[in-house]
Amino acid sequence: MQAKTQEKLTSADTEVILGLLPDRIREALINRAAEIEYPVEAVVEMAIASFLDTEALGFADCKPGRGH
Repeated sequence: MQAKTQEKLTSADTEVILGLLPDRIREALINRAAEIEYPVEAVVEMAIASFLDTEALGFADCKPGRGH
């Protein structure tokens, strides 16, 4: 039986990650999520993706509820 691959961070995963970061970085990620009205999980994923791939998609213009 193959293990199911998880495609997105869960809220619990995000809490663990944020809890391990320095205060200023944790606060910056939470503030950015609030600023762009996006889930903090997505902002953490974006930060990791942009670190690993400088051409990764950013969420600067994304807002929940816009067309898919």
